[in-house]
Amino acid sequence: MKDVIKKGDILVSEPYSLDPHFKRTVVYLVDHTEKEGSIGFILNKPTNLAVHEVLANFPEFDSYIYYGGPVANDNVYYVHTIGHILDDSIEVQPGVFWGGDFKKLKFLIESGMVKPYQIRFYLGYSGWSEGQLKEELDGKDWLVADGDINYLFYRKAKDLWSLVLKNKGLNYEVIADIPENNSLN
Repeated sequence: MKDVIKKGDILVSEPYSLDPHFKRTVVYLVDHTEKEGSIGFILNKPTNLAVHEVLANFPEFDSYIYYGGPVANDNVYYVHTIGHILDDSIEVQPGVFWGGDFKKLKFLIESGMVKPYQIRFYLGYSGWSEGQLKEELDGKDWLVADGDINYLFYRKAKDLWSLVLKNKGLNYEVIADIPENNSLN
């Protein structure tokens, strides 16, 4: 396991987490500091809500909102690859950004300059206060994996938890195949 976590890392929940918000989830950390805590978005909990159906005056766009986490779930956030054209975007890792000028984002979508595969929207976020994530890592609630842009925009969200574990190598492949219901073992 990694000793140091950083923004851009992936958190993979342990297989039998009882927390309904994080059961079999993959979380992408967009911000992390030891002093201020961490912010991330759950990558593998899509909703059936189209972004233009949720946000008032938003252009029709073939993109659905994902459940980002239990904090501030009355707000919509976004992670994208268009930081080079979207002002005020925050770089998470090379080629991956979050946030940015919302009015300009709407303009770029209306102009056809942004495609659905370049951006993902989240309702709410996952957050940890100072020291909380370290505590959870020490308690083996999460595994840490390197961030990969392909995970962020992976189309088969329901398979992402297993995929990330399998990509971590042989020791984790067994965990990736553990059924959700342990009575099926």
